[in-house]
Amino acid sequence: MDRISTASAYASVLTNLMQAEVAQTDAGNQLASTEQATDLQGYGGGAEALTALQSTTTQVTGYLNNTQNVAAKLSTQDSALTEVASAATSASTAITQALAANSGTTLMSSLQDALSSAVDGLNTTYNGEYLFSGGQVTTPATSATTLADLTAAPSVGSLFNNDQRVTSTQLDSNTSISTGVLASDVGSPLFSALQAIEAYNQGPNGPLSGTLTSTQATFLSGQIANLDDVVAQNGLAQSEVTSVQSSLTSQQTMLQGLVGNVTDANLAQASTNLQQAQLSIEAAGQVFQALNNSSLLSSLGAVPALA
Repeated sequence: MDRISTASAYASVLTNLMQAEVAQTDAGNQLASTEQATDLQGYGGGAEALTALQSTTTQVTGYLNNTQNVAAKLSTQDSALTEVASAATSASTAITQALAANSGTTLMSSLQDALSSAVDGLNTTYNGEYLFSGGQVTTPATSATTLADLTAAPSVGSLFNNDQRVTSTQLDSNTSISTGVLASDVGSPLFSALQAIEAYNQGPNGPLSGTLTSTQATFLSGQIANLDDVVAQNGLAQSEVTSVQSSLTSQQTMLQGLVGNVTDANLAQASTNLQQAQLSIEAAGQVFQALNNSSLLSSLGAVPALA
């Protein structure tokens, strides 16, 4: 009977010891990872909801990362468009000053500077790709460099190397916007005005290099209105991207909070559980040792005394 009782006691102690070790491991893992479990199985009935939340969070994070990339590209694009717009403004200012002074002495050199600045803007790259070339991202948007190039070309359109592909970006599941701008759309008004002025300069009413005649002044006045820019178009795209970014960031924060409600461990409780598990292991060890000692004494008592 004693042997049966002792064996039963051993089994009970071993069971308690194993349970305490499992509890110690679980509590230790929670404290180390700050999560309730290391796999979906550990979340039981909440696993399905957790999987859905994590999937949605991954999708939102992907969209958010994409908008951040788009915002960076639009920022570079905006700087380039501003450079083109500034070139148009400079050209308009040069004409206005020439008209005010009734002199074209520095007009053509100023217009050449404006063209060079515009070309630099149109040939801007982002991550090694030309921004305004449409789908021809490895080809400069324009090859024109001088005012003479404008008049030598068969048409203004032939001065641009872009195709007609306009980049469209999916910002979130419901919003897609056009973020691409083509060099031919941006530069044609400026190039047309500069081409006309250069042709006039080379023609029978030129050159525009000294005191302006009334005919020359009338012609130049008519070109000011053609010096347009398209910076506002890019500004609208930037505004929409910023708005979507803000919405996605809010969604991401909310979803991360919901996931945390499911996965985050109660660290105070985990610490308590760890201490209790450690105490249980120590107690089980002491009981186990006591059983060993008791079993040894029983065995010695059963040995016959020597004569």
